[in-house]
Amino acid sequence: MGSTTDTPALATNPKFIFFTDFDGTVTTADSNDYLTDTLGYGIEKRRQGNVDVLAGTVHFRDFFKGMMDSVPLPLDQCVEILKKNIVLDPGFKEFYDWSQENNIPIVILSGGMEPVIRALLDVLLGPSWNIQIVSNNVGPRPGSKSVNDENGWELKFHDDSIHGHDKSIEIRKYSSLPNRPTMFYAGDGVSDLSAAKETDLLFAKADKDLVTYCEMEGVPFVTFRDWTTISQTVKDIVAGKTNVKEAAKGRI
Repeated sequence: MGSTTDTPALATNPKFIFFTDFDGTVTTADSNDYLTDTLGYGIEKRRQGNVDVLAGTVHFRDFFKGMMDSVPLPLDQCVEILKKNIVLDPGFKEFYDWSQENNIPIVILSGGMEPVIRALLDVLLGPSWNIQIVSNNVGPRPGSKSVNDENGWELKFHDDSIHGHDKSIEIRKYSSLPNRPTMFYAGDGVSDLSAAKETDLLFAKADKDLVTYCEMEGVPFVTFRDWTTISQTVKDIVAGKTNVKEAAKGRI
């Protein structure tokens, strides 16, 4: 398949690749929502922002920047709070272990911040985890010496898109290749809209905004409540018991 410099998930020549959102998908709660709701401008304004992004009246990039800008606590303190309050989604550890044994790379595509994700994975999976992360980052706010100062950090977006991180760009590096692997994606919310149409099978978390978007746009998907469902479906596809088209059952 050529060089894997831009497509590191192909390094082991896999037949399947699993792309996934992180916050609220790999974890039960969204760490960015948690920071905003408890330390930032609060849950009501955040929820309204989700509605506005779905309606197309606000870009996710601008909404998310406002969320994170409202959190004054130093980054290191934010990370410590999240490590005590964010937990792994049931079934993900088992799926991760199985995917490692069966040469199915997991690639996290996140609208969140890489140092936060890495710190959480160190706690949730142990420090030897093996997952590629493509996400936004964090840096000192202009005039600040350190991200660990009060009001000292801000988002550093992955790209210049209206999403801040257009997840379709990374996925299309793979989907554009001949004889490519079968590709999955799992997500839950408005940060996943750019990825929704890009893979062979989309897992959308039940009762969340991504389901609403898929039904509005006619995007094939199947719902999940935790990773035990995802795990069984992927195992059945890998074993040839079903296929991606049959698995896209919508709300179940």
